[in-house]
Amino acid sequence: MTTIAEIPLTTIDGQTTSLAEYRDKVVLIVNVASRCGFSSQYEKLEALQKAYGDRGFTVLGFPSNQFLQELGTTDAIKEYCSLTWGVTFPMFDKIKVNGGGAHPLYKKLTQTPDASGKAGKVSWNFEKFVLTPNGEVHRFRPKTEPDAHEIVSLIEKSLPA
Repeated sequence: MTTIAEIPLTTIDGQTTSLAEYRDKVVLIVNVASRCGFSSQYEKLEALQKAYGDRGFTVLGFPSNQFLQELGTTDAIKEYCSLTWGVTFPMFDKIKVNGGGAHPLYKKLTQTPDASGKAGKVSWNFEKFVLTPNGEVHRFRPKTEPDAHEIVSLIEKSLPA
């Protein structure tokens, strides 16, 4: 059985990698979409990257057109993220987050329940999963802003001393 760290991932630039590269970090995985009403969350995601990136944290952005709100090409996505929000955190190839064609990463992540105990499909763009170095997965729904107390406190308590 493949662990979450071993699932192959493709960066937005076409390179193959996996979460094993981020094994010792606190990781915030987000399914992003450029034309979503929540796309302003990019600003707060980038602020977290800048605040904690040198302390063992990273945001990982996974563009998805599952809800028909993402740009058509990776070049357009890269340009939008860079020019509009100044994104410096790693971005990945466009994926599906729900259904039979869901990426294996999201098939694993969506088994994690949110604070209310509900697991299952991603409800919308900008759903967040925090992975801690000890292997815990925490789920936050799209309306939970990246700088919400529950996310920031989890990041801070999970960072190396």
